Order: sequence, then structure tokens, then C-alpha cells
Amino acid sequence: MARAPVISVCHGGGPMPLLNDPGHKDLIQSMTTKLPKVLGLGTDAAPKAIVLVTAHWSERVPTISSGKTPKLLYDYGGFPPESYQIKYDAPGSPEIAKLVADTLRGAGFQPELNEERGWDHGVFVPMKLINPAANIPIIQLAVLASMSAPSHFALGRALAPLRDQNIAILGSGMPSFHNLRLMFSGEISKPAFLARNKEWMVMCPEIRRVSYTTPQMLHTKFSDYPIAEKDGKAKGTVA
Repeated sequence: MARAPVISVCHGGGPMPLLNDPGHKDLIQSMTTKLPKVLGLGTDAAPKAIVLVTAHWSERVPTISSGKTPKLLYDYGGFPPESYQIKYDAPGSPEIAKLVADTLRGAGFQPELNEERGWDHGVFVPMKLINPAANIPIIQLAVLASMSAPSHFALGRALAPLRDQNIAILGSGMPSFHNLRLMFSGEISKPAFLARNKEWMVMCPEIRRVSYTTPQMLHTKFSDYPIAEKDGKAKGTVA
């Protein structure tokens, strides 16, 4: 059996991909056509579960959603009323959540299980497009509040063996920048911001060919950016 895939996706702006926003046309196309094939959905190669690392949830230690039927957390504001009626009924899996926790513990982490945590839009927006059948269990995993690049590299390495058990790993966030207030203010079109952004994007390829110390340096530069959710805590209403 081939290893389950590991995928990184941009989930777009809030719920807009699920509202068929024209500005998300390419993203919607990719998630509805390309990614189901990468995951082998509808075939014998489909994963038995997906561990989804969401950028909209951060905790001091790796924290794993372990409920059987997680609710949805509408952690956005100011969108059309229908965006607060979205449903996605894929199951959770306490058993696989425990497996994830045991795997991380074996790698030296001190994970915690959270039975109450709902799925934020970093989970249900991409997954509703990728797998509308909602027939594969999802285990949501928080990023680390420390924002430590080496710790996240180690976390990824610790998760990797799950792929040999037909558990796919999906990272969900934005490619480089997430600050809606700044985006709508027009600040991002000013020369100073453009120069700063270009510096970061030019440096990104270095992450592929250097030691863990340089990603830490790159991340330090990136963390200087104005980021909307400094504490990583999702805010919103629950379905």
C-alpha cells in the first residue's frame, strides 16, 4: 500500500470559497478536482482518516480534537448570513485521535486531547470542497503557540509515520499573509509593505536546502509581519 499523501492548502478568505466567490475560482477548481485525486477519494487508495493541521487554532502543546461529532466553529465575522448556516458532517475519531497522541508522545511531545473543540473554518471550508461526501474521519490538530519553526518541523516529522497507516496529513492556512484588516486598508499596496513582502518571498526557497537554524531565522523575520491572530485563538459562533 502506498503512503497516504501530505498536502498543504490555502483555504482562502473565510467562507468565501464555499460561497462561490469569483476571486476564489482557481482555488475552488483545485480543491474540487485536483485534490480529490491526490487523496485518492472514491478509490481503494482513499485514506482511512485525515489529520488536519489548522492555522486557526494554536496551543502551548500539540492539541488534538478527539470528539466523535465535532460542531463547526464559525470563526469569522461580517460575512453573508448563509456563511453561518454551512454544514459539514464528517465524523471525528477518538480512536485515531488517541493514535495521533501516542505517536507524538513517542516522539517526545506532550500532546493533549480536546473532546469539545469544534472544527474551525480552516477545516470545514477546504474539506467541504475536497470531500463533500464527508465520509472520512477528520482529526484536527492545533499549531504551537510558540510559533517555533524547529518545533513545527519536529512535529511534522513526528506525524510522518501515520502516513504508513493510511492516514493523510493536510495543513490548512494561508500561503504567506493573513491580516484582513490590513488587506482591506490598502496598506499592502504601499511600497514599504511590498518591499517587505518581496524580501520574505525571495527568502522562502532557502527553506528547502538549509538546516533547521535558517528556517528559525526565516520564521523570525516572518513573525515581524502584522498578523491578524496573534494568539491563534479562533473566535466566532458554534453550529
